[in-house]
Amino acid sequence: MAFRRVKSIEASIADAGLDGRSLKRTLGTWDIMVMGVAVAVGAGIFSVGAKAAGAYAGPSVSLSFVLAALICGLAIMCYAEFASTVPVAGSAYTFTYATMGELLAWIIGWDLILEMLTAAAVVAKYWGIYLSTVFEIGGWDVPATIQLGGVTLTWGPFLIVTVFTVLLVLGTKLSSRVSSVFTIIKVAIVVFVIVAGAFFINPANYSPFIPPAIPAEQGEGSVMTQSLFAFLTGQAPAQYGIFGMLSAMALVFFAFIGFDVVATSAEETKNPQRTLPRGIIGGLVLVSVLYVGVSLVLTGMVPYTELAQAEDPSLATAFVSVGAGWAGQIISLGSLAGLTTVIMVLLLGLARIVFAMSRDGLLPRSWSKTSDKRRTPARIQIGGGILVALLAGLTEVDLLEEMINIGTLSAFVLVSIGVIVLRRTRPELTRGFRVPFSPVLPIISAVLCFWMMLNLHVDTWLRFGVWLLLGVAIYYLYGRRNSVIARQERADASASASSDGRAATD
Repeated sequence: MAFRRVKSIEASIADAGLDGRSLKRTLGTWDIMVMGVAVAVGAGIFSVGAKAAGAYAGPSVSLSFVLAALICGLAIMCYAEFASTVPVAGSAYTFTYATMGELLAWIIGWDLILEMLTAAAVVAKYWGIYLSTVFEIGGWDVPATIQLGGVTLTWGPFLIVTVFTVLLVLGTKLSSRVSSVFTIIKVAIVVFVIVAGAFFINPANYSPFIPPAIPAEQGEGSVMTQSLFAFLTGQAPAQYGIFGMLSAMALVFFAFIGFDVVATSAEETKNPQRTLPRGIIGGLVLVSVLYVGVSLVLTGMVPYTELAQAEDPSLATAFVSVGAGWAGQIISLGSLAGLTTVIMVLLLGLARIVFAMSRDGLLPRSWSKTSDKRRTPARIQIGGGILVALLAGLTEVDLLEEMINIGTLSAFVLVSIGVIVLRRTRPELTRGFRVPFSPVLPIISAVLCFWMMLNLHVDTWLRFGVWLLLGVAIYYLYGRRNSVIARQERADASASASSDGRAATD
């Protein structure tokens, strides 16, 4: 039975040393921390806080960020424990395979492919939009699209995905160095914006810090565009007050999504038992400080009611309001730099998930061959890069943004549960990091992440259901029979039958 097929920790670690199917350990604590900051600090840092403050929380949006960081921190601690115990590629997929069986492992791997494929394409699409904004600010008339026969190609996303695909094929360490440069630039821009904005803060704008609750405005959306929780309970969205702050927390939580991608690099990390927990948790702390700093400056510069009236509120809205329109240029450059590194880390994560699944035979094993010299999964990296580039350059993939969130949160839920299972089934394993107060904190993490999933739109859940059905069909048509464990089971059964036959003859 697929539910009973569990891949042992020892087998996973042994596979990491297979000739021609292993990755090179080159990443240190700094590289892991930069990777976490690189994937989490994107263009959203300049906009998501403004939207949450204006529509839901007012100045208390900073508390929403703190609460979201704590929830994300619970899930990330579970990832850190798993990654330090099973330091191989695959992240939540590998962790689930070791605890809850092959079918659930396939499902979570399939979800992660959805998350990273969609996220990489969506972010690349936005990178092209911000590139056009930078051109406009510079006074350059550069068209965003080109015609290739009868096809319209948005060339910006296509270009950036191609560049980072090549860098990742050449080596993870080289890509990490390039990412470090861009990450330092964007963090410097964020810090500069915070410091500059602090001079325009009016303390009166922080009062009331938690605005009194008011009846939520009812939009014209259909049943499909309301949250599943609202659909099931018949409740309207909260605006301001304590519940508004909690609603804002659900919105800004998605600004932290991406840290799970860092765990996919476990097999390429030096001394992973120490390096991974330090890098992942250190990156989360830095990102949290940046988000809270931006939200405090934002709501101190302008009244939250002004943000609520803006059509598309952002940090630039606040600077324009106080007569510092020059900040728009800085913010555009920061957004472009921010999205650049996000694309790289997502492409890396996508390739590592597919690599781990193909090495286990759930996808064609030929895909998991690594290059002889650089030991990178070049076939998968190139194939994934081509698919992402085509999606970003030729389609309206941004319509599927929420699919990123539901794929990530489903992984968070299973990893949180998996920590509890592995503690009970394999208590003797060496763990470089242990989640404190287990199983209480992992249970809280799973419950809160599932609650976040319930806050996603009904149409997102329907698309997710279709994706899962497609994945289950592929598993039963291919993966169930071709996995390494299934083949070994058949070989053992055949050997046992032959042995019994010889014994009967004797």
